Amino acid sequence: LVALSPDKTIIMWKLTRDETNYGIPQRALRGHSHFVSDVVISSDGQFALSGSWDGTLRLWDLTTCTWAGSPGHFGDFLFLRCPLRGCSWKRAGICGDESHSEWVSCVRFSPNSSNPIIVSCGWDKLVKVWNLANCKLKTNHIGHTGYLNTVTVSPDGSLCASGGKDGQAMLWDLNEGKHLYTLDGGDVINALCFSPNRYWLCAATGPSIKIWDLEGKIIVDELKQEVISTSSKAEPPQCTSLAWSADGQTLFAGYTDNLVRVWQVTIGTR
Repeated sequence: LVALSPDKTIIMWKLTRDETNYGIPQRALRGHSHFVSDVVISSDGQFALSGSWDGTLRLWDLTTCTWAGSPGHFGDFLFLRCPLRGCSWKRAGICGDESHSEWVSCVRFSPNSSNPIIVSCGWDKLVKVWNLANCKLKTNHIGHTGYLNTVTVSPDGSLCASGGKDGQAMLWDLNEGKHLYTLDGGDVINALCFSPNRYWLCAATGPSIKIWDLEGKIIVDELKQEVISTSSKAEPPQCTSLAWSADGQTLFAGYTDNLVRVWQVTIGTR
């Protein structure tokens, strides 16, 4: 298990079955000069990315335990993940000069090994596609009218979807580098994720979750949480994160009321 810390480090933990001590810290990865906000690992386990409020993105080669480079971002990172490796980390270099002009909010690897790329989005309203091999910019996707919170890549690596302040989920073809179509979320989009086994896109739109069937471009369902409040003026908690189980049967959603709600694939039943 790898956890992010506000003390500018990434902490690696060894999990145990001891109910009094679930994990033992193994190593702290140091180097960022501000909060580490997120980390992401490639599907083949070869690379990891760490992002920080210091405006840097670090690409790590996990097979050699070296810092492989940086695509030159200058903005803060809000969404990014990393693995457990017992090794020392060495700086290997910096690459890329087509950075976002404002905060970077989300970075993802493509799972397609035949087209190794990184996708990023930020507060400059851009979705950027980077070549993983050399950290060079491949494509700028332009179309959003507000800052971006999230980007996600389809399980086969052919598509990505982006969303943010303008409430629009935009679908992009990663192979041909073009915009496909736009889905209206109706509210700020905080998170997006593709189903692992259905042609669905899920969006955390304000307090609810919309699920689109991408073949028909229609909403399959809209999931709304039950909230018990003594105040009629209380704002409903916002959905800020989404994740599917590996079998695609369960959707996990995190909210600003500090709860994780679990939805079964039989839509409408939590």
